[in-house]
Amino acid sequence: MPPASSTMLELGTTAPAFSLPDFGIDGNNGARTISLDDLPADQPLLVMFICNHCPFVVHVRDELAKLGRDYAGVSIVAINSNNVETHPDDAPDKMAATARQAGFTFPYLFDESQEVAKAYTAACTPDYFLFGSDRKLAYRGQLDDSRPGNGMPVTGADLRAAIGAVLSGKAVEGEQRPSMGCSIKWKPGNAPS
Repeated sequence: MPPASSTMLELGTTAPAFSLPDFGIDGNNGARTISLDDLPADQPLLVMFICNHCPFVVHVRDELAKLGRDYAGVSIVAINSNNVETHPDDAPDKMAATARQAGFTFPYLFDESQEVAKAYTAACTPDYFLFGSDRKLAYRGQLDDSRPGNGMPVTGADLRAAIGAVLSGKAVEGEQRPSMGCSIKWKPGNAPS
């Protein structure tokens, strides 16, 4: 099956609200809920749709952890929206282990209803959405040019350049190329049309 690619949500879109249980390393197995309103309103926001099993996510997992360590001035959340009935490796009980193993320092949220993925028009894992401190979409696209098997190093160059621009109060320059990965595993009847 060919990779899916980002739908490239319109720049300037306001960050859709979310309130989801956290299954990351500090989420107490979903006992803590994180919402958009819980995050500092004066910081840029990076929302990443990922999962545990996708080879495209596994390929960049170390770089995602580095982003969390390198950008303390950015609110970062990862969201898993996959259907765990068909893809049990993405189940919440395995998310904390994935977060620990990868060294994630950010919340890893579970979107069981898939409504948040729909609101963001997320299409693949990984899919990245960077909002300025005004919560307007400044960047959506790829992490970098690396893909599993293409021999290019994982640098995070595209997303890092976008974060740098947003932190400096500048517009993100250059072409924004779609992220590619595994399609989000939608529940029957849930896939966007």
